[in-house]
Amino acid sequence: MTICSYDMLRTFQVVAQNLSMTAAALQLNQSKGSVSYQIKTLEQQLGFTLFERANARLHLTSEGRRLLKVSQVSLDQIDQEIEGLRYKEPAPLTIALQTYFLSRWLSPRLMRFTAAHPEIGLRFVPLNFIGEMESIDADISICWAKEGMIDVPHQRLFACPACPTGNSNIADRVREEGLDNVILSTPLLLDSSESEGWQDWFGLAGLDFSQSQKGLSVADSNSRVQSVIDGQGIALWDQLVAPEVNSGHLQYLSDIWLDEYGYYVHAKEGIAENKALRLFLDWLIAESVAS
Repeated sequence: MTICSYDMLRTFQVVAQNLSMTAAALQLNQSKGSVSYQIKTLEQQLGFTLFERANARLHLTSEGRRLLKVSQVSLDQIDQEIEGLRYKEPAPLTIALQTYFLSRWLSPRLMRFTAAHPEIGLRFVPLNFIGEMESIDADISICWAKEGMIDVPHQRLFACPACPTGNSNIADRVREEGLDNVILSTPLLLDSSESEGWQDWFGLAGLDFSQSQKGLSVADSNSRVQSVIDGQGIALWDQLVAPEVNSGHLQYLSDIWLDEYGYYVHAKEGIAENKALRLFLDWLIAESVAS
């Protein structure tokens, strides 16, 4: 059986609480005749009476009491769900990026965006390799790469060349033994390009990449910085490790830089319809230009 009107059940609740058509009509801002008609129609649809009328007063029947009890819970829950659906907060934007880029470049600037757009929530998830830009479930993904490496629509945020970087002990070895000898005998830490960045650098340096030691993969980029500081190998790092270079924990080992590399951004389809996504991407590009 189908109940035609949610409003009739709400009217029943008000009448049951007041046990008076007149009082219910006043509370609902309706005429007494309208309230009476709704109750009569509801009883016809249900197939049983809700009120007994005796001595000009209303009394709930046993069926009426049962319906009142369940309707108070159910209708209140419906109201809450409707309010939640009507005024629910939009899902936060999901940004996939290297933790290194988040902590060293994006985070120091992020307060400007959140202050301008407090209504937009942001959620950050790690992205470790260029290939993940195509598969990761994110609104925006950001990664260090060069043109030709990314298989999804993208644009360059800014250039950020990199070169071999090591700790002070490895830098001392480079001065004593020469860079070529050290780089061929020391583990190379792979980055978001996996080994492609290293292959490009070896080509620029005129060295045979196949003669290098097997690469060591430390997926998380911030952890990879610490691995280099700890002497676990040599990594390609850009200017975002300037704090460690200035403090002496890291040193750039070569004057040969991968100038074609930088940070690239990919936004998922539908950006024109997603105002929050469009605002964040426009802000991100503006910040990259300013930097």
